[in-house]
Amino acid sequence: MTWQILPGNSFAEHASAWDAVQSATTRIPFLESAFIAPLLVEFGTGKELLALHADGNGYDAATIVRPAGRGMWETFQPSQLPLGPWLAGPRDALPEHLKSLLRALPGLGIGLGVTQLDPLLQPAPSAARDVATLDYVRTSYIEIEGTFDAYWDSRGKNLRQNTRKQRNKLQAEGLEPALECLTEPGQVADALRDYGLLETAGWKAGTGTAIDPDNAQGRFYKRMLESFCAMGRGRIYRYRFGGKVVAMDLCIDNGAVVVVLKTAYDESFRAVSPSTLMRYEEFNAWWNEGRYKRIEFYGKTMEWHTRWAEHERQLYHATAFRWPWMRTLVDQVKRRGTDKAAGSAQPPVEAA
Repeated sequence: MTWQILPGNSFAEHASAWDAVQSATTRIPFLESAFIAPLLVEFGTGKELLALHADGNGYDAATIVRPAGRGMWETFQPSQLPLGPWLAGPRDALPEHLKSLLRALPGLGIGLGVTQLDPLLQPAPSAARDVATLDYVRTSYIEIEGTFDAYWDSRGKNLRQNTRKQRNKLQAEGLEPALECLTEPGQVADALRDYGLLETAGWKAGTGTAIDPDNAQGRFYKRMLESFCAMGRGRIYRYRFGGKVVAMDLCIDNGAVVVVLKTAYDESFRAVSPSTLMRYEEFNAWWNEGRYKRIEFYGKTMEWHTRWAEHERQLYHATAFRWPWMRTLVDQVKRRGTDKAAGSAQPPVEAA
């Protein structure tokens, strides 16, 4: 049982090995090479390493890591990737994999962190002296069961009533809503231009993170979505009011699980909540198609998630240390930093 350490820029040459491990372990679409390869091209620094683990029957684990300071390593984790690129079976012992990889990486590695792990795919390890875990965010998901009518009847009264009122308001204003589902590679570029316009007209305009055909975000999503659409597993939903695009969802799936990667809407129509109306029609279609078993959001649970989803789970980070005393030392340094920050805080000023 050994790790093979390769340059991250050789990922394309080993994509088939990566996908073989992915298919046998996580089966989450954004951990496929069709998602990871363009991510590395656009957001990699050139310092990433591809690690493939093999036993007597072939590859059984894989990850992408990068340096994170003296003796420390971490998984490649750009914001576009909902989970850390860690592929291993749910029954595989995470601590043993992490510690064996740490010994295989270049130099004297003292710690290896794997970010944003999903307990559904990789259960959190038991407490250990040389492996630490840290809660990340809670994420929501929806199990597709029964009929859509039954699901909708189980939603809160406010969501159902507001959705009905919003549809009636549109009708009174003579605005006809229409939902498109784009699935062809040739439709991706045009759809992303519309998506970018929604983002740049909203709060993301000032952050520099909006999708644009000429930036890294735009190039990544275009290449990735074209690849998934070519495989029949990419879906872009475009919602219109009277011909005007007012909301969009970017989705990919693995045949059974659909992931809503990004959502944008026209903030000038906030009063009629176009994303809510779009999602009602979108989910209705998914229930009626009978294709999917679960809807995943893989972002921090927000208030609007709770209106649609009943289930959530806790994502987490894990860090392995070469020696148990290193974890103790790191914990002590963190505690001293916390205590120092608390001690330097100024006492409140009393009102005169």
